[in-house]
Amino acid sequence: MSVTILGIESSCDDTSAAVVRDGLLLSNVIASQSIHEEYGGVVPELASRAHQQNIVPVVDAALKRAGVDKHELSAIAFTRGPGLLGSLLVGTSFAKGLSLGLRCPMVDVNHLHGHVLSHFIRRKEDDRVPEYPFLTLLISGGNSQLILVRNYNDMEILGATIDDAAGEAFDKCAKVMGLPYPGGPHIDRLAAEGDSSKFRFAKPHIPGLDYSFSGLKTSFLYTLRDAVALDTDFIEKNKADLAASLQRTIIEILLDKLDKAVKATGVKTVAIGGGVSANSGVRAAVADYCSRRGIEAFIPERAFTTDNAAMVAMAGYFKYLDKQFCGYDEVPYARVTV
Repeated sequence: MSVTILGIESSCDDTSAAVVRDGLLLSNVIASQSIHEEYGGVVPELASRAHQQNIVPVVDAALKRAGVDKHELSAIAFTRGPGLLGSLLVGTSFAKGLSLGLRCPMVDVNHLHGHVLSHFIRRKEDDRVPEYPFLTLLISGGNSQLILVRNYNDMEILGATIDDAAGEAFDKCAKVMGLPYPGGPHIDRLAAEGDSSKFRFAKPHIPGLDYSFSGLKTSFLYTLRDAVALDTDFIEKNKADLAASLQRTIIEILLDKLDKAVKATGVKTVAIGGGVSANSGVRAAVADYCSRRGIEAFIPERAFTTDNAAMVAMAGYFKYLDKQFCGYDEVPYARVTV
């Protein structure tokens, strides 16, 4: 009998629903919220209200595109955390209500696990997926982690950021440059046109496999402050070079720790995930690193780098097969480690 999972994602500002049947993706619908752009960041209260408006039509669209009736669902997988509590409450409450109405079991999913397992999303039976164990570089707005993945339910964090994440460094530096929110994609676009050797920014010297990006951010800020004091048009004249130099520095920081983790673990497969894995420079650098060392690389489709329900449904599918169901007394959580 087929196993059909509805996935629901509402951890931040994207409302998403997806349907997976027997491990194959049938649909993935995402409703993004543009209202946060004028505030330069996600406003939690506005995000949760938008989720309330979006979740019913998004779920309905996911089921219709998949050609699946709600009564065919084997289980409902939902993001329980980490994320914004108000946003998570919308998805959790909807999942509980739908589960009760359909008398269908629920599966709770760790949002970070979803990003790690996004490489198992398949549209066809012969789509390539990683073999365990593999190393994941999880890079997003809130997380920069190196994770050894032994199985879908056996993950070990080898290193994590002790302050800002890579995504925060991109977005905060972009804001200083006067770029719109979210700044990461704008940095990526400008970097393609700039000279990455034009500027040098501070890189951290953190022992082990942990990351730090606060020093880079401060170095970037001081460079701009001192230059603008001499030339008020400095940023406008050097936007592309600043973006390229910033992107190069972040990539160097990421790859330095990745290389140490590869040597320490001896893994032969490396994957990246999270919103920053959509960055062109990061994708190219990781692919090149793996190619030069004879390591298999898994670079996700851009559609699966940001918050999406396909990864939630996939993680839920694995948990369903192991009968790891969730009770109605479970509540969302804002923070957790893998």
